[in-house]
Amino acid sequence: MTYHYKPFQLLTLLLLALALVLSLSIPGLAQEAAPESGEAEVAESDTFKAPVIVDGDTLFFLRGSSALPAPERAERVQNSIIEVAESSENPSVEITFEETELGNRILADGIIVSIVTTADAELDQMTLDVLSILHRDAIEEAIVAYRANRTEQARVSGAIEAAAWTIGFALFIVIILWLHRRIRRRTLKLVMRYLSDVETATAKSVQAEAIAALIRYGLNFVLLVFFFLGFYYYLSFVLLAFAETRYFAQLLLTYLTEPVMVIFRGVISYIPNLIMLGLISWVTLYVIKGMRVFFDAVEAGTFEMGDFEKHWVNPTFNIARVVTVMIALVFAVPYIPGSDSAAFQGLTLLVGAMLSLGANSVVSNMLAGLFVIYRRSTSIGDRIQIGEHIGDVVQIKLMETHLKSIKNELISIPNAQLMNSDVVNFSKKTDGSGLLLHTTVGIGYEEPSDKIEAMLIEAANRTKGIKAKPEPFVLWTALADYAINYQINGYSTRGSIIPKIKSDLHRNIVAVFNENNVQIMTPSYIADPPEPKIPAEHWDGHLAHDSDEVAEK
Repeated sequence: MTYHYKPFQLLTLLLLALALVLSLSIPGLAQEAAPESGEAEVAESDTFKAPVIVDGDTLFFLRGSSALPAPERAERVQNSIIEVAESSENPSVEITFEETELGNRILADGIIVSIVTTADAELDQMTLDVLSILHRDAIEEAIVAYRANRTEQARVSGAIEAAAWTIGFALFIVIILWLHRRIRRRTLKLVMRYLSDVETATAKSVQAEAIAALIRYGLNFVLLVFFFLGFYYYLSFVLLAFAETRYFAQLLLTYLTEPVMVIFRGVISYIPNLIMLGLISWVTLYVIKGMRVFFDAVEAGTFEMGDFEKHWVNPTFNIARVVTVMIALVFAVPYIPGSDSAAFQGLTLLVGAMLSLGANSVVSNMLAGLFVIYRRSTSIGDRIQIGEHIGDVVQIKLMETHLKSIKNELISIPNAQLMNSDVVNFSKKTDGSGLLLHTTVGIGYEEPSDKIEAMLIEAANRTKGIKAKPEPFVLWTALADYAINYQINGYSTRGSIIPKIKSDLHRNIVAVFNENNVQIMTPSYIADPPEPKIPAEHWDGHLAHDSDEVAEK
């Protein structure tokens, strides 16, 4: 019999249409289809069983045969039950049996619905009569429920239930939208209130707006997940309110609820491991704080550790902290989800191989940085020369060393290069005399050597920054073609201003030689002029810019 739906049943038809559309995109929404016919399936059909489903409820399972596969037999029984249920509006149904050679035939209102065979009884491991009674009761309940769910009263009740779910979902959407607007207004304000120190600690490298944006993104993602779950369950419960769409609703609930329950059970079972990870993290942080207190005491001088230098405190603490964290990771890995899986182990091997192949220069620079820090050859504030670069060490990092050149340029030198190059340190004191500065001038053979040496020593004594004790001295470095090369040497403890001291020494040498009418022959000599090539005016040997203040700069 065919039902004629009244206007208030329109919502039911619309929801049914929606469920049919969903069924096109969800595999397996229809009754379990019969497998493609083939020799292997025919051979195994006697052991295959299929469920009989009416309105989403599984009544019982039927066994198949080579002539009638289980899915096809189950579909026939299901169609027969629905046909009987739709043939009358009587709330009750009469179920009878007929014994045949094949088994017990079940009739509903005089219509053959199913037959229970001996093979079915063997499959369920019970007698034929008992299984027939169970099938009869299931068929009777299904027909009665099918008719009851399609009465006018049931449809009105379903529509009311669907409307209630719709109102509830509308309120849910209002709450989601309110939370979304609330998040946009309150996130930045809360971040500015509680995380204002982050900008100060990072010199505004990390902006509060960026932190707020990240927090907003995370919260909005959570809201989106809740909205999706709410819509999914709303659709399922609305479809569940009507008999025609109840099967699809049950499938939707099964598809989502089972994964959610798996995740939920996984989270619950993971709580002991999570507690262990929390304990490991707490102990690690406590140990790191204890090491920080110890190294602060060493830096303050409370604890003396022999030749341990103060500038080693921070790098040593960082190394100890990294080692502590790595040990904590070793203990924590077994408690990380999926750590015992082959995928996790393979990923670990892949990451290790990538690091070993691609981080050679990084590792070499890191090790070189440790050697630079601990071998004492270079310290922050020293003036050093590396190749063509001369400057003051301003920062020694694990990967590179920063120099400030004498021209106020910032030079970054990889620590591996620093280890593999000759480093001249102008600030380290090898003894109490200081650095030995020197420069060379060529003077003709006709000039008395004692006079030349005295003039060079006088120039050195006039130069601020060169020590009077030990006294400057002169060396003969070469007997050149046209001149004798005299080298003036003087000690200085001001390694940071060597270019300035040498510049003043050169000025004083020129001034002293001009005062004594002696011509400097370098860099080359052609012939003796009639008159020495010296300035006509008196050379002012006083260096107006040699004040102590400029020298300190």
